[in-house]
Amino acid sequence: MEIRIENIRKEFDRYPALHEVSLDIRSGELIALLGPSGSGKTTLLRLVAGLERPTAGRIFFGQEDASNKPVQDRNVGFVFQHYALFRHMNILDNIAFGLTVRPAAKRPPKPEIRRRALELLDMVQLTGLEKRYPNQLSGGQRQRVALARAMAIEPRVLLLDEPFGALDAKVRKELRKWLREFHDRTGHTTIFVTHDQEEALELADRVVVMSQGKIEQVGSSDDVYDRPNSPSVFSFIGDSVNLPVTMAHGNVWLAGEHTGLQHPEDGAGQMFFRPRDVELMAEDAPGITGKVTTSRRLAGARIVEIDVGTAGTPVLIEVEIPLHASAERGAAVKFKPTRWKIFADA
Repeated sequence: MEIRIENIRKEFDRYPALHEVSLDIRSGELIALLGPSGSGKTTLLRLVAGLERPTAGRIFFGQEDASNKPVQDRNVGFVFQHYALFRHMNILDNIAFGLTVRPAAKRPPKPEIRRRALELLDMVQLTGLEKRYPNQLSGGQRQRVALARAMAIEPRVLLLDEPFGALDAKVRKELRKWLREFHDRTGHTTIFVTHDQEEALELADRVVVMSQGKIEQVGSSDDVYDRPNSPSVFSFIGDSVNLPVTMAHGNVWLAGEHTGLQHPEDGAGQMFFRPRDVELMAEDAPGITGKVTTSRRLAGARIVEIDVGTAGTPVLIEVEIPLHASAERGAAVKFKPTRWKIFADA
């Protein structure tokens, strides 16, 4: 099922939560809505589900305008962060719930409902647990039951709101791998909301980075990590360093020092780079100079905090250098970024 979101605006008591958001989602695609709290990602998911109505704009399921359709008429499966399972029902009844409450004319026979529920239980790798109750399962198992329940109604679209947020790190990692495999088997169009960058980059076919009610960038994991198109995306996705620079006569300058980098435009801007994307320079070569303030080992590299400030004003950044490099407190370090991007000041 293709989904097309056209110029959606959503206001709550005149407070704009979404500003003219547009997005095309391909059939069978796994999309991550990624952003910090307040970025509008959950509001957008609830609009697709029909749990909220847009202030302006339209949402299409295929060629059908679903903008004002109630949630019960959209045939979407919804998985919440805290499972929302019925504690008084066993696992099989939880999975079957969406089918058993259908109007009589649309309700499958009881044997068919049971067969479908057992089939989904097997699909989420919980065969044999149908008589247990939610409080007898682990958090990861309960989330699988929630997913099976959402799938039981054969939804056109599967929506997940921070589905692993309540789980510990080890279980989250296991379930991410499992969800990707599950999606590849079923082929449902899936949208999930997360603030976890690692989760989005690992799972999604495309990542939609949101900030302050707008979409900042849409692209593959490689696109948003390696080629961020705005300061907010660069800052939010992965670790980054941000330094104010000046471009003049084809060169990039930091506090009057030639960084060893070239840029065709003149003016002031913000230079971003990843801490690991640096190379150490000889003392007499152009580069960014600083003094080590702290150092720590991280696997096969060393993370050093360097003060690159001038005139007594500290400017502390972290970069990754080889283990063999000098990293004593107070040691001078000169480096230049190997991959970087400058965003001109407005």
